[in-house]
Amino acid sequence: MGAIAPSSRFLARKMVDVVPWSEGEQIVEFGPGTGAFTGEILNRLPQRSEYLGIELDSSFVNTLKTRFPQAKFAHDSVARLREITEENQLPHVDHILSGLPFASLPEEVTQDVLAAMGEVLRPGGTFTTFQYLHAYSMSSAKTFRSKMEKVFGPLRAKKVEVRNIPPAYVFSWEKP
Repeated sequence: MGAIAPSSRFLARKMVDVVPWSEGEQIVEFGPGTGAFTGEILNRLPQRSEYLGIELDSSFVNTLKTRFPQAKFAHDSVARLREITEENQLPHVDHILSGLPFASLPEEVTQDVLAAMGEVLRPGGTFTTFQYLHAYSMSSAKTFRSKMEKVFGPLRAKKVEVRNIPPAYVFSWEKP
């Protein structure tokens, strides 16, 4: 966990609200952690859609599998996204939602993840994440948003959620 408290249900709802859901889609969640976003994603998951959560921490994976037995989870690094989607027979990904703290991840990890997302996210697919308001002006946060704009173009959505500790911005990009 990269926060002082788990994400609130309000932030989770804001994250899933910006996703343009349709039936039969492939949804991937980066770093589901304790499942704060997972429950909201699964509640909104359209019919004939598939969900896959990718979590590095084995204790979180075990908890998630118990809490959400209807969902699939991979105990792995999101930097291996292409391999993980192939192993789970997802030919493409329509939407990625992320709880990862990209502004504090090592540069090479962020680069690997962005490259993998570029390979598996279908044209018109979305990537949704958040950044805490207090970290928004940090150079690493600005660098991440700049890289996202280079790969995916301008933001398609930017929302603020103050009912979270700490408050956060929700960002969503669409792959051209």
